[in-house]
Amino acid sequence: MRIFILLYLLGCSFMATSQLRVSENQRYLVDADGNPFFWLGDTAWELFHRLDREDAEVYLKNRADKGFNVVQAVVLAELDGLNTPNAYRNKPLFNNDPTQLNEAYFQHVDYIIDKAASLGIYIGLLPTWGDKVFKEKWGKGPEIFNTSNAKVFGRLLGARYKERKNIIWILGGDRNPRPDTEDVEIWRAMAAGVVEGVGAQDKALMTFHPQPTDVQDGGSAKWFHQDSWLDFNMFQTGHCRENNVWERIQVTYNKLPVKPVLDGETIYEDHPVCFNVKDLGTSSAYDVRKHAYLSVFAGAFGHTYGCHDIWQMYAPNHEPINGPHLYWYDALDLQGASQMQYLKQLMTSRSMLERVPDQSIITDPLYEHNRIQATRGTDYLFVYSSQGKPFTMNMKKISGKLLQAAWYNPRNGETTDAGTVENKGKKLFTPPSTGYGQDWVLILDDASKTRQID
Repeated sequence: MRIFILLYLLGCSFMATSQLRVSENQRYLVDADGNPFFWLGDTAWELFHRLDREDAEVYLKNRADKGFNVVQAVVLAELDGLNTPNAYRNKPLFNNDPTQLNEAYFQHVDYIIDKAASLGIYIGLLPTWGDKVFKEKWGKGPEIFNTSNAKVFGRLLGARYKERKNIIWILGGDRNPRPDTEDVEIWRAMAAGVVEGVGAQDKALMTFHPQPTDVQDGGSAKWFHQDSWLDFNMFQTGHCRENNVWERIQVTYNKLPVKPVLDGETIYEDHPVCFNVKDLGTSSAYDVRKHAYLSVFAGAFGHTYGCHDIWQMYAPNHEPINGPHLYWYDALDLQGASQMQYLKQLMTSRSMLERVPDQSIITDPLYEHNRIQATRGTDYLFVYSSQGKPFTMNMKKISGKLLQAAWYNPRNGETTDAGTVENKGKKLFTPPSTGYGQDWVLILDDASKTRQID
């Protein structure tokens, strides 16, 4: 006998036409019927700008087949998105004026959004990359926004897409508002414009995508946590290998008022680690998998994966950014991308809305590079051991006199029965293998409620 993990139906056939909202406990997202929504996102910043319709369909179908249900993409793209035309030779704006939209460009955006909906995918829609507000030392800009035209631009986009129910609005675009500037007010004006354009009755979810911030800042919460338009917090942990993602999640998780939290940009697969490929190499499937499990177990309501070759849609006719190894279409089936479905499969196999992070379960020192992270519901718990390190647990954290144990393999989604244990005292658990890249999840269920199959 083994624990039954409810298999999520990957190749989704449903339309993403249910407007998502925040759950009653303010920790998760749910659909219109109150069913929990586990965000499994992919990063495709240049989707609208660089791909034609046929290639966009190839990309979206691949992601839907892998269980991804959110794709993050930018209307006014980072890579010279204002002055380099899209695949059909259309620019998004006339005269780089945010109040003058080019209908031909936006018809292409419409097509991709609708294709995503047909595949069960929500679009995390960034109206603009942040360099159009603040160019910084990188990015081509130009800076075109002020508080007045930002609100008009937001209103135009909101009105255009108010009937599409698979839109999640993401402001920001890799820029942190500068002190003593009008940056914060520009983003607030754009948010207000989106809200006006969509209409109060059809309010869509909205958040903000920053650059990495100090741990205590809480990502988007640093500037906008009290703003009514900010429905959930997002932060970026960046592209270094050993990153205390769990601490960043917890800081934001504990802020008041309570809002859901998500890591919207963590280490990309096949990316130069800390932008230093010479000394640190490129990131692996294990690197991205580890960050995903640690952040979700620490309290995130989902996770956004990214691939260095795909975010920029690198292809023979495009200038490479920071040394991609593969063309985007050759990177679609990298190991880490395929393994994200197993995280979603695990998290949707139990009652999700009641789940909380709980490190009191673990008695061992919480090593940064061998991190052990725990989360639980009322009648189940999961413990992630990032390098298969044995750990001792405080029992009696969930219901049941007898608990059914199993080991879940994040590399292939397989579950191995580990027998039953009494739910009392302290107990040592030893994963099936130990070492770098040998991560495991312990599953404990109230045995009286466990569903089993032969």
